[in-house]
Amino acid sequence: MAIAASVLLFVVGVINFLPALGVISAARLSQAYAIELPSHDLEILMRHRALLFGIVGGFILYSVFVPGYQTAAMVMAALAMVGYVLLMWQVGHYNAALYKVMLVDIVGILCLAAAALLRYYAKAAV
Repeated sequence: MAIAASVLLFVVGVINFLPALGVISAARLSQAYAIELPSHDLEILMRHRALLFGIVGGFILYSVFVPGYQTAAMVMAALAMVGYVLLMWQVGHYNAALYKVMLVDIVGILCLAAAALLRYYAKAAV
């Protein structure tokens, strides 16, 4: 069960880490989210957001190999992904690219829930 939970956490880590590629350029962000970045200010904010996702995703991936950090990583991942879904629901009027991101986050949330259940039952069995 611990291996399955780690595999699921790896998936969640990759989902959270991939947006970090947006740090490379505004063009990559525009392409990924199908948005225009009309000002340098917005570009800075979006690239910083990408950096923060790299940190969160990197920490989740690190926790796959250092299980003592998995609970903290799972909480961070849950807050990030559920928060995005809630913002999408609250704001509405989003484009197709942002909708795809939300669907990926929902897959991540399901993987995270499964990993949490596997970890719980693995500890309960001991």
